[in-house]
Amino acid sequence: MSTNARPPYSPARLSSSRISPWPLSEDSASSQENEPTVRTVAIFGAGRVGTALARVLVAAQYDVRVVGSGPASAIELIVSVLAPGAVALDAAAAVDGADIVILAVPLHKIDSVEFALLRGKVVVDVMNYWEPIDGSLPDFAGVQATSPVVSEMLAGARVVKAFNHIGYHDIDTDGREVGHPERRALAVAGDNEEAVALVLEMVHRVGFDAVYAGGLAQSGLLEAGGPVFGVRLDRAGLEHHVNQDVPASR
Repeated sequence: MSTNARPPYSPARLSSSRISPWPLSEDSASSQENEPTVRTVAIFGAGRVGTALARVLVAAQYDVRVVGSGPASAIELIVSVLAPGAVALDAAAAVDGADIVILAVPLHKIDSVEFALLRGKVVVDVMNYWEPIDGSLPDFAGVQATSPVVSEMLAGARVVKAFNHIGYHDIDTDGREVGHPERRALAVAGDNEEAVALVLEMVHRVGFDAVYAGGLAQSGLLEAGGPVFGVRLDRAGLEHHVNQDVPASR
């Protein structure tokens, strides 16, 4: 599986933003261009990954809604303590009007998500397949990339892979301002150009250099066993892997 093709568009236009919590470079574009495309984000998953993403998104001035495995009342206290500024909502209410939906649930619990709610939505797949935790999942066993399978399950959704190759503890601490020498890069993979552009923007706004990593078929590069999984890379380092590496077989 080759990832050598150049991306059809570049995240370079996302180099600045008024709402980023990070200081921006002086050569910003016009204020109109810097208006956020995405305002509201729904996160399925109130665990460590979901709440870490909620915190950085709230800091970037997004309207963040968090969905748990049960009624919203069951996670209200968790959300208020771990992600102040986010709100706990039931799934239908959280998805209604959301620009992006993030799936940050354990992969073996994906069936707990009501797929019909996500039809027509941009869905960020943050899930990884961990057989010791998830058990043997026939739909995902032996595949080079899990997101194409997720995309098939979520018929009508525009699935994008992102935020899965960084540890939840680093989501909070590794964000940096534009141009910082330690600014880390995160990859975004997907087949729908508009959906990918929205997620590239989101990655940038929470303090990371956003790198397009090809379509969902190439997203195995970002998963466990891949060369960038859990590795702290700058833009040049991540782009090198995107251009050179082939996802490892499972």
